[in-house]
Amino acid sequence: MMPGGAPPQGHFQGASATIDDVGTFNGGSYRISHRDSNTIVTIQLAMGCPLIVKPGLMIAMSPTMTLKGNFKFGIKKMLIGNEMNHSTYTGPGELLLGPHGLGDVTNIRLNGGAEETWNVGRDSFMACTQGVTKDYKTQSLSKAMFSGEGLFVYKIGGVGICWIMSMGAIIRKDLREGEKYIVDNGHLVAWNCKYILERIASGGIISNFSAGEGLVCKFTGPGTVFIQTRNPTAFAQYMAAHATGV
Repeated sequence: MMPGGAPPQGHFQGASATIDDVGTFNGGSYRISHRDSNTIVTIQLAMGCPLIVKPGLMIAMSPTMTLKGNFKFGIKKMLIGNEMNHSTYTGPGELLLGPHGLGDVTNIRLNGGAEETWNVGRDSFMACTQGVTKDYKTQSLSKAMFSGEGLFVYKIGGVGICWIMSMGAIIRKDLREGEKYIVDNGHLVAWNCKYILERIASGGIISNFSAGEGLVCKFTGPGTVFIQTRNPTAFAQYMAAHATGV
């Protein structure tokens, strides 16, 4: 043991960053590179293989690729601000995708299990392969107010790969049966385990809500939580406070 009771460096266990990723799927292959802040995803699609992508993320593509847009109208779409449309790229060819902000990308592999469903933040969904089901799930009012993910989150299931993006680096935390873990509401990306809201700071609920402090999500395993190292709302406030006048 090191001074203060800390374990030796080589034995530290806890949250860890995702590593560079290269893989294949039915109809293509991918590579995630330039990790953490300038991440890009390079995807090779075979003839006729489609990929569903959130609009505005394409960096470049082969001229042999075809692109179609899909637009859905409904009450959900009205409430979430035109976020339900998507683009479908079809091979053959190469496609380069990148997050809107300075962030990272990782993927969730789905095997079609009845219990294998994920909640993905509205701003965290990037792309998915054919066979992955993607729908909006309405959260309870309390979770919608304090989870940092708005009234709707994506509910992901089916078979295939779903790519998710973050603000800052992505941390993956795997929880054992009954293990608990607390995440600040502004740092959630995706999760597949149960959670409840808790207020951990002292003071009144109104003051904590106004300050954006003390509101956290307590997850209970088994399951996995993906966390982003930067809070988009806090980052925007920081930039606004330090921006020079025009």
